[in-house]
Amino acid sequence: MAPPQTRLRHALLMTTTFMLAGTGCTSAPGTAAADGGKVVVACGATEEWCAAMTAAFTAATGTGAEFVRLSSGEALARIKAGRDNPEFDVWHGGPADGYAAAAGDGLLDPYVSPGAAGIPARYKDADGIWTGVYVGVLGFCGNTRILAEKHVPVPESWQSLLNPALRQNVGIAHPSTSGTAYTALWTQVALHGGAADGAMAYMKRLHPNVLQYSKSGAAPAQQVARGEIGVGIVFSHDCVATREQGFTDLQVTFPSEGTGYEVGGVALVKGAHNPVSARRYIDWALTPAAQEIGPGVRSYQAPTNPKARRSDKTADLATLKLVDYDSGAAGTHKQELIRRFDAEVAKAPKS
Repeated sequence: MAPPQTRLRHALLMTTTFMLAGTGCTSAPGTAAADGGKVVVACGATEEWCAAMTAAFTAATGTGAEFVRLSSGEALARIKAGRDNPEFDVWHGGPADGYAAAAGDGLLDPYVSPGAAGIPARYKDADGIWTGVYVGVLGFCGNTRILAEKHVPVPESWQSLLNPALRQNVGIAHPSTSGTAYTALWTQVALHGGAADGAMAYMKRLHPNVLQYSKSGAAPAQQVARGEIGVGIVFSHDCVATREQGFTDLQVTFPSEGTGYEVGGVALVKGAHNPVSARRYIDWALTPAAQEIGPGVRSYQAPTNPKARRSDKTADLATLKLVDYDSGAAGTHKQELIRRFDAEVAKAPKS
């Protein structure tokens, strides 16, 4: 006899087939009758986290799930490209400013899950466009051995990253592809009183110290671990996870001026082919059980559900100086700031 999960999946598929037959198979994408008893996820966290989440969802509900791992910028671009025929049903993981930008382009459908009631207001969109599933804090990932060789103390401020001794020894991703890097860019906007010019001025000063602008926000942690650079600007949980791989020289610090953070979201893609399964996935993603999966795959973001257990390896938000990070404003200005960064900073010579 087939396992219960398999029987349930078969039952869902048979129910869907019956519904389609009853309507002459004319249902448009995005209707309940068109639901195929599975969900396709654009996943913005690590490959391991995405795999663990989708597998646990299927185990818990019997609904099939598959994912494509994409950085925040890639996910936004793919969802936008599939506007007329979406390839994804759900966007899960990655900073909420990307979701805000997608909402501005009409790419997401509002969905207020019953589970959203237990999520603090600061971690969800007031109109139900997205709901937060975790919080990750921006920090520095330093290689103490490399920094000691350069006679540079472990950076503990944004200003210390401008030290000429760190020339081509700082790692950060490009904000056009990386939500991590865009969080860093918007953090500078916040630290400069909302002034984009002030943020660009800082990034221009940092530019000579940047070895390269990587595609992935977690990549600088790997560069630091390999000793290619002295320090990376990453979400702190990525540095902790890399250190656990045996790179004991890594140390996490946080900038004294204040640091930004991401609210990793989950949202329903507009016109989803599997809307019933997509809503079921969102409901599940907000539960304590779902939010407690991360630490098992070295993802140490803080859960947004107050009832979920928090790992002792997760950054304690209450002890950190955080900037006033407005995800909605960050999303609204995202494309404009990325264009400016590319033109004024990334393409500038490193004099």
